[in-house]
Amino acid sequence: MAKYGDITSTGQSGTIYQFEAYSWDAPFDEVGAVYIITGRTVKPEGGGTHARIYIGQTADLSERFDNHHKISCFERHNANCICIHVDDNENSRRTKEADLIAGYRPPCND
Repeated sequence: MAKYGDITSTGQSGTIYQFEAYSWDAPFDEVGAVYIITGRTVKPEGGGTHARIYIGQTADLSERFDNHHKISCFERHNANCICIHVDDNENSRRTKEADLIAGYRPPCND
């Protein structure tokens, strides 16, 4: 499992959320989280940029990606990174998810 670093994402409300960015094959513990599927591009000078492909939330991050219902969309958009924001409160996760989707309008959140 490779942790790439941290990224911020801003919701439509202006709220800034902190996420940890991991490689696509990273295993996760059984925790609740808001997650962003991204296409990460490495910059020549180091670091990377993230194209937000899908934003979701789950009560169990350890099982969420095994057969995700949007996997074909992820593949079409070259997803290679999972960014997580741990949050055990379902209402809070759903609010953050909606705020971020409204702010970014990711292509796989149709």
